[in-house]
Amino acid sequence: MNCRNALLTLALASALLPFGLRAAQVNTTYTGVVSDDMCGVKHTMDPGHSDAECTRMCVKGGSAYALVVGQKAYTLHTKNAQQAAVLNKYAAKRVVVKGVLKGDTLEVSSVAPATGK
Repeated sequence: MNCRNALLTLALASALLPFGLRAAQVNTTYTGVVSDDMCGVKHTMDPGHSDAECTRMCVKGGSAYALVVGQKAYTLHTKNAQQAAVLNKYAAKRVVVKGVLKGDTLEVSSVAPATGK
């Protein structure tokens, strides 16, 4: 490949990169249990409290909400007060969260209680 072809290939790849990034940012749906990002999968910090109480205390103390799916905890990010209130209400309960996953953080677009098991 000569220098000109290499430059054309690089220019084309650079031009298409934003489209690939936007395509990767699609809404996904996860069903899991509301927790916090400090405790994650297991609430062992304060054994005298329920998982719901622990989640609420940790969030009040500055932790973010998290969604536990199996043995994986995703940090939940929302600036929407109504969504945060739903997460608080359903602490330690199953919910369905829709959003865009960026690494281990889920940018929340909606939260609803999970139905069934």
